[in-house]
Amino acid sequence: MLKDRWGLEIATDNPDAVAGLDTFDTSFLTYGTTAAAVWEAAKADPACVMAQAKAAALELFLQTGESVSKALPWLRGAEPHLAKATERERLWHAQVSAWAAGEAERAIAICEEIATRWPQDLATVKMTQFHMFHVGDLAGMLRIAEAALPHHQPTAEMQGMLAFGLEEMNRLDEAEAAARRAIALKRNEPWAHHALAHVMEAQGRCAEGLDFMLSMSDGWAEKNSFMRSHNWWHAALFAIDSDRPGEALQLYDRQVWGVWKEYSQDQVNAVALLARLEFIGLDVGDRWQDVADYIARRGPEHVEPFLDAHYLLGLGRAGRDAASAALLQSLRDHVSALPDHLNGRIWRGTGLPLAEGVAAYGRGDWKQVFEKLPAALDGLQQIGGSHAQRDLFWQLWLQAGVKSGEIAAVKPHFERRLRERPTVAKHRRELASVTR
Repeated sequence: MLKDRWGLEIATDNPDAVAGLDTFDTSFLTYGTTAAAVWEAAKADPACVMAQAKAAALELFLQTGESVSKALPWLRGAEPHLAKATERERLWHAQVSAWAAGEAERAIAICEEIATRWPQDLATVKMTQFHMFHVGDLAGMLRIAEAALPHHQPTAEMQGMLAFGLEEMNRLDEAEAAARRAIALKRNEPWAHHALAHVMEAQGRCAEGLDFMLSMSDGWAEKNSFMRSHNWWHAALFAIDSDRPGEALQLYDRQVWGVWKEYSQDQVNAVALLARLEFIGLDVGDRWQDVADYIARRGPEHVEPFLDAHYLLGLGRAGRDAASAALLQSLRDHVSALPDHLNGRIWRGTGLPLAEGVAAYGRGDWKQVFEKLPAALDGLQQIGGSHAQRDLFWQLWLQAGVKSGEIAAVKPHFERRLRERPTVAKHRRELASVTR
């Protein structure tokens, strides 16, 4: 046996396999660009269960319709070697297998067991937060971070994870303190930048938030496409809220869209930013068409409700009615065949009505949007995405309410938004538009 970067045993005598695992863990924690080293690690020792499990995990992170079929050979290849693996490795194999099978509850339970029994394994703490985030277990995200904190107190990545968990639980002052501790430990800790951006966004600190993100942006180019484009996405939201839409559009063109156009999360960032620019009355030209081209190539995948909703919005805004209708029908068929587990309940209770409402928005059927979306809005937390990301769907509903004449219903929501962020001028304009 050899030991990994956490000082924990891996059932292999191949140092290349362990080196690849360590590279994967580091890249995963820091949003680096070298995670693919785990595939070489898995090839270097096909009997190394941890390498096969993490190779499968990387396939699933790519969030394509082929991710599960590409992950399964890694997992199956490890099965003959499970008996000689360490217990931690067997549990890792089990949690990735549950993930591939769509069994979110089981994946979370196993991940939390690993993180609890081997808290020095910070990559598993991160993985546990990842799974919890995607089903809206925000309290769990914070709980697992707080449990690991004593073992990683002086680690920037740990403080960044804690900061995001605190922010999503609306403990904003504590989240800011944790994010700033992370940045003091390591200036280029992008997840801490991200957590602090969320805090400032929630508090309406628009100009300060934009200045902060720009001051930290020099290190993002070396990060993976998700972290790079998503942090720039946050910068663009600050520009919108600061009444600088032209600057937000420039950030879209130069930083948000174009890093890795084929990747799901880059497409999500593009769709969500273009929609927000249109909400404030900006003409985005033909930009929807380019995004829709890449979404259309995906075909029906149904990896997560959060993704499908963005794909439908992108297709709809580009006028791809046939592609949108095909994706929606495929989604209905997919949901009808799902078993009664957590993922199935989320798709049925929230994912499908959300998709129906978003598709109606793409068609310009404002009455349908207004009627369909409320069934999803109360359960939005379950589909993953942050508070800031999920707010897109509330904004779609509000826009549809105004356009369908449902002023009495939407006015209290505009009033609440202004109370929560009184410094944001667009909220005053939105409220004024429904009080004339």
